[in-house]
Amino acid sequence: MKRIAIPIISFILCQTVTAQEKEAVKDSFYALSPVEVKAIRAADNSPFTKTNISRKEIAKINLGQDIPFLLNQTPSVVINSDAGNGVGYTGLRIRGTDATRINVTLNGIPYNDAESQGTFFVDLPDFSSSTGSIQIQRGVGTSSNGAGAFGGSINFSTNEVNREAYAEINNSYGSFDTWKNTLKLGSGLIGDHITTDIRVSNITSNGFIDRAKTDMKSVYFSTAYIGRNNSLRFNIFSGKEKTYQAWNGISEADLRAGKRTINYAGTEKPGDPYDNETDNFKQDHYQLFFNQAINSRLSFNTALFLTKGEGYYEQYKADESYSKYGINTTGNSDFIRQLWLDNDFYGSVFSLQYKSSKSQTTFGGAITRYNGNHFGELKWASNGLPSPYYRWYDLDALKNDFTVYLKEQVQVSDNWNLFGDIQYRAVRYKIEGFRDNPTLYVNNEFDFFNPKAGVSYSRNGWKGYFSYAVANKEPNRDDFEAGTLQQPKPERLHDIEAGIEKNSRKYSWSATLYYMNYKDQLVLTGKINDVGAYTRTNIPKSYRAGLELQGGYILNSWLNATANLALSRNKVNNFSEFIDDYDNGGQKLNTYDATDIAFSPSVVGSASVNLLPVKNLEVSLLSKYVSDQYLDNTQNSNRKLNAFYVQDIRAIYTIKRKWMKEINITGQVNNLFGKKYEPNGYTFSYIYGGETTTENYYFPMAGTNFMFAVNIRL
Repeated sequence: MKRIAIPIISFILCQTVTAQEKEAVKDSFYALSPVEVKAIRAADNSPFTKTNISRKEIAKINLGQDIPFLLNQTPSVVINSDAGNGVGYTGLRIRGTDATRINVTLNGIPYNDAESQGTFFVDLPDFSSSTGSIQIQRGVGTSSNGAGAFGGSINFSTNEVNREAYAEINNSYGSFDTWKNTLKLGSGLIGDHITTDIRVSNITSNGFIDRAKTDMKSVYFSTAYIGRNNSLRFNIFSGKEKTYQAWNGISEADLRAGKRTINYAGTEKPGDPYDNETDNFKQDHYQLFFNQAINSRLSFNTALFLTKGEGYYEQYKADESYSKYGINTTGNSDFIRQLWLDNDFYGSVFSLQYKSSKSQTTFGGAITRYNGNHFGELKWASNGLPSPYYRWYDLDALKNDFTVYLKEQVQVSDNWNLFGDIQYRAVRYKIEGFRDNPTLYVNNEFDFFNPKAGVSYSRNGWKGYFSYAVANKEPNRDDFEAGTLQQPKPERLHDIEAGIEKNSRKYSWSATLYYMNYKDQLVLTGKINDVGAYTRTNIPKSYRAGLELQGGYILNSWLNATANLALSRNKVNNFSEFIDDYDNGGQKLNTYDATDIAFSPSVVGSASVNLLPVKNLEVSLLSKYVSDQYLDNTQNSNRKLNAFYVQDIRAIYTIKRKWMKEINITGQVNNLFGKKYEPNGYTFSYIYGGETTTENYYFPMAGTNFMFAVNIRL
């Protein structure tokens, strides 16, 4: 049988389908999405920049690393890992945009932490094993639910229906004693109405960094009743993680000395490092969906959800004063402390969709409420405590979020589509004090209006689009710890996107131009506010402008190649830097006209060469390049992350037998040539003894390492 592997320009995994079939798959990605997901996803002809990833593509790369590492080969993405091997705490940036500005939804339900607005994928161990599809939108994108939709969005869907019964056993093992064990069971569609899916997972690793151990467990359960005109689905999934802290990074001096795995966590304890300097968190998700087709054109869906999180991180603190913890005792002591977070996030999302032969209209939104309790407990003191489990702070936070949007896409001719989208979002946020400033109360109200509009064109394998979108975003919790005189303002983004794409039987390519203009973007400047804390400061003007290129070519039936390249310019206008002056007191001010935005490389690229040398064997050579990044906004060459180029190799062999559906044997070698590189870090400077000293810290990645997996599907 002739095998033709077609490159998918938005993702670098080869598929054994024709170019026409590829187009059908792309067109059906939105149409086949569950109705609750469709409300916030961009359709194929929507004028937004996006990448779609299918279940089959996810399965090829799901060897135990965290979700950001599964997205590494998508355009404009840069990833990092505290432990250095992609297991445990990981992060990603899209176009230089950090996780607090990337909206993440799970089946249309908001996932971003309501206060920090970050996304902690460590709390979703092996969630990718239950994921049916992923859509990544770069730029503002179409209206979504929840916070963080400010430069990028990622939507995960697990609610696709598995029509056939199945059982899967997935086992992976690799460097640093990394294990992933997954068991999946599915009933298929029983009697054309009832379906159930179950997964249990366990992931452990010692990590590349010293003591950066990870122990993660998760469970997923979903059951649904599928009627002729309606459906009811209930999901429960839970993740529990215990990770030894590795978030301090490594000093520049130790890095140059070759101490790439050193870990300072726990070393305040005399003698051996404290063995329980760990982060511990458990997160439970409950989701209930109801979908109703009112008639052939009108449908309605709603969902209720509860996300419950509870956990702490534990630290050994040496020679600190009792007064720091509000204890009326003189002198100092060593302490073991736990910093706790206990939160409930709950609410409802909904949408009403009307579809005619020439248009599709969606009215939707979300109502959510967050209750967060922050508290700290002292578990032990070398010189004694006034009571066991002494609590030195106990602070509450409350956040209400209301979102409503109206979207319409109209086909005005055979080739042209118009798109309009208006969103209103109301946020009410109350903070009853901070750990270091317990008497600082914050009560804020924000009202945001986010319009979006665009046009798209499609004909004979050509596609093009143009869009303009506005996004507004409230500050994060830490930003409000600025005192009553320096409260932060919300941020605003104007985003212009224009793209063109060509698909044919032998090749495909696309190009996207974007301009993201920020007003009052919040960045770290080093300035101390009126309560003595370093928090982010609004800067009036900054922007990102870039060109994203993607392409693929079929050389013959057993060889194809794909690549993507992002070129960008990311600038802060008139940046002010504040440096602590220990000689004279106060701070020194430095000003800069136009500097690069921190963690925003001007070049990001990836490529894949895919070979199918024999039947059922696929070999992929993967490459990733990231240019220099600066650790702050001064564009100082002494405060940067060096460019890196990393190559991986992956081989997948598929065995099919009558008594089972298939066995996939996968082997992957990461960082094939042992490149020493650091994709993340931080910096701070101060003046002492008449000199300016800069302290840089880095998060190194592992050298050559491997993962091996055997996946059995019955």
